[in-house]
Amino acid sequence: MNISTNNIIIIIIGFMIIFIGNVLGAGLIFFFKKDINEKLNTIFLGFASGIMVAASIFSLILPSLESESLSNYGDFSFVPAVVGFLLGGLFLFIIDKIIPHFHKGTNEEEGVKSKFNKSTKLFLAMTIHNIPEGLAVGFSFGGALLLNNDNAFIASLMLAIGMAIQNFPEGAAVTLPLKESTNSKTKAFIYGSLSGIVEPIFALIGFFLAAELSFLEPYLLSFAAGAMIYVVIEDLIPDSHLSKHPHFGTWSALIGFALMMVLDVALG
Repeated sequence: MNISTNNIIIIIIGFMIIFIGNVLGAGLIFFFKKDINEKLNTIFLGFASGIMVAASIFSLILPSLESESLSNYGDFSFVPAVVGFLLGGLFLFIIDKIIPHFHKGTNEEEGVKSKFNKSTKLFLAMTIHNIPEGLAVGFSFGGALLLNNDNAFIASLMLAIGMAIQNFPEGAAVTLPLKESTNSKTKAFIYGSLSGIVEPIFALIGFFLAAELSFLEPYLLSFAAGAMIYVVIEDLIPDSHLSKHPHFGTWSALIGFALMMVLDVALG
């Protein structure tokens, strides 16, 4: 399959920008003298939640339901989207149960017992957050490769930009607590930045899976959506202390959702 140089550049930009957004968010550690206050944390995580929900709907679930590979499903064309969505949630649930990590917002530990320190467990929690975002971008670009038209690549780039935008406040919200456990802004920044490396890695994995296994495209797209929604419900909303500052969280989530909707529908 021939692919233009411009679209190759778009893929590279898409894979890198999601990591850059995370690094820039982690970099905010150098501008805060203290840990992030609860109101700002609620705004940051609410905004990230809104973007992730919108991306799941407009960039993943709807394309899954409209996939060309559904022609043989007839009246059951919704099945791949439903199955993939639930498997995505199950995937994150299993990861939660296997990998030892610590949730700052709820002060709970999950995963198998280990001798890892608190900083490492916080780092692993951040890394788990980033896996579905990388997969989402990779699956989207893999689907664009199958369609092989410029509009599909631009739509995938808009998804990547949306993920990068939400990585900025989310990266800050999850990196700042690391300063307390590491007693070092530099170490906290390194931890926060390294947690984002999984995004381009899983984006690359998702890209080749979607490109090579085209018949699985609707399953893969909804799989990424299910994984992202799981992160929003399981982690971002509880960690945002939404019950203490509901209006801040609600409006930041609505703004995040609207921004991602514009990126996907109007610009994609």
